[in-house]
Amino acid sequence: MTEQHFPDEGMTSFDTEGDARGGETGSPDVQASGAPAAEEPQQEFPLDDPLAAAQADVLGLTADLQRLQAEYVNYKRRVDRDRELVLENARYSILSSLLPVLDDLDRAREHGELEGGFKAVADSLERIVAGQGLVKFGAPGDEFDPRLHEALMHAHSPDVTTTTCQHIVNAGYKIGERVVRPAKVTVVDPEPAGEPGGAPTEA
Repeated sequence: MTEQHFPDEGMTSFDTEGDARGGETGSPDVQASGAPAAEEPQQEFPLDDPLAAAQADVLGLTADLQRLQAEYVNYKRRVDRDRELVLENARYSILSSLLPVLDDLDRAREHGELEGGFKAVADSLERIVAGQGLVKFGAPGDEFDPRLHEALMHAHSPDVTTTTCQHIVNAGYKIGERVVRPAKVTVVDPEPAGEPGGAPTEA
């Protein structure tokens, strides 16, 4: 009788499990279903973004424009300031040269010599210099201010409580807050306690 050989049962089970697992005896790229694994698509980015480049250009040009505008504003301010300074210095120089003439007019007025046409000319000149901003100051009885007055002589008086301008030798003039010439004056100081009035003394 012919003997029939059948595959060993343990070997058949081993092979079946191996086929069922699929990953132990097959290729690592093969999935459990037996189909090859699909590669994930790679997302591509453009190397040069035209929109981003345009936005960067706009920002750069805007910054340049703002810088130029600031420089122009500063330049205009400097030019205007320099122009005003030049005009003020020119006005100061011209009006300063007229002060001796104005002093002569004051002395002539004190002596009653401004009559007729000469008075009209004097009044016209004084209006012109006043229109250019020249302001006259200094009058008897004004409180002495060393920023505005130049004391030529000092005396004491019981009639004052502070240093006071007594006589105006030459009027003072200023343009705005700028003193062109301080007023030249004689002054009286309050009488020292317990002392009689003294004779005037030169400053």
